Amino acid sequence: MKGSVVIAVGFTLAVCGELRAHDPSAVPITWTREVSRIVYDRCASCHRDGGTSFSLMTYQDAQPRASAMKDAVLSRRMPPWGAVKGFGHFRNDQGLTQEQIALLADWVEGGIAKGNNPNALPPPPKFVKPPRFDVPTNAIAVSGDVKLDRAVALDGVLPAHVPHGASIQVVAALPDGGVEPLIWLYEYDESHRHPFLFRKRLDLPAGTVIRGVPTDARILLIPVHAER
Repeated sequence: MKGSVVIAVGFTLAVCGELRAHDPSAVPITWTREVSRIVYDRCASCHRDGGTSFSLMTYQDAQPRASAMKDAVLSRRMPPWGAVKGFGHFRNDQGLTQEQIALLADWVEGGIAKGNNPNALPPPPKFVKPPRFDVPTNAIAVSGDVKLDRAVALDGVLPAHVPHGASIQVVAALPDGGVEPLIWLYEYDESHRHPFLFRKRLDLPAGTVIRGVPTDARILLIPVHAER
């Protein structure tokens, strides 16, 4: 993918929060049928009793916060994934899809309906602590532009240090002139630091230049065969 195409994809995705995948004049969107499933799947790990933030587990919890929920997901502040969707593909992506964002926004604009069928409500989710991620000893630190002196198969990237609120777009410029997107961090929040693990391995030949990391930041490239 060429750099210009990559940038165009990022900006297209950034502005498409206003798109709608659902016609609000059709079947109304309800908490019990659609919205609870989004919340249970993407929000409840933090937004629950005993979690790190206020609960959104019930309609009574969510209804007074519905407008704030809409604003948070349209701006992609929540869930705190921290990267622009579509710029790279990650197997641990916890961000909402455009369809989910559209459903939640249309639910709010359509009147925040609860739904009359309690049997449509999904069972409460089970919460499992995510496995700890240990930084491999053979991770490659990148600060400023770095040329790889050997071929590397990447499993993902990890922000080791990024200034709070910074937005950085990191790419791999290949020797043949191609460009591979690695990560586009947006208004980064260090408190939400986590690895970004690719959906499939990314093979970079020797001579590839990693570009876009400022000199006051540091990104770790995680090899497929990580050494602990």
